[in-house]
Amino acid sequence: MLDQHFRDLMAGVCAPVTVVTTADVDGPQGATVSSLASLSLRPALLSIALDRHSRLLSGIQATGRFGVNVLGAGQDDTAISFASRTVDRFGTTEWSMSDGLPRLDEIAGWAACDLWRTVEAGDHLLLIGAVRHVASTHRAPLVYGHRTFGTHSRFAERSRPAIVDLITACAS
Repeated sequence: MLDQHFRDLMAGVCAPVTVVTTADVDGPQGATVSSLASLSLRPALLSIALDRHSRLLSGIQATGRFGVNVLGAGQDDTAISFASRTVDRFGTTEWSMSDGLPRLDEIAGWAACDLWRTVEAGDHLLLIGAVRHVASTHRAPLVYGHRTFGTHSRFAERSRPAIVDLITACAS
């Protein structure tokens, strides 16, 4: 009973949708993950959680590296493909190697990480990554809440002053 109530509670917490990747001698590996969290600025650390039986977890532990592809709004199909066990995950989306890791095209953000620590956490392992390279865009992020994909409802409405206006305001 507690399990279902906990699932229902956490379903209402919006989470960023990412595809976590690694690569080894067998090729690229990746899976949809919604447990991304920022941990520290100095040093730059982030965390993800993976099921103990995950093939991706084994690959990350073997290589000591992983990439975090933060999906953008409208990349629902990519999230679904990488969550499926029956789809050729890397055959359904455009990608390339970046920093020695598979990086998906047209994503909202990217981080290449070295595995810094692993923490036991129930039926999952919490992986803490030391961020070695990062890139981001101003694309609306894909989020997951109440078992539905979406984005922040006011993201598109947010005004962004032109950089020239910001520079002029600072010079005044």
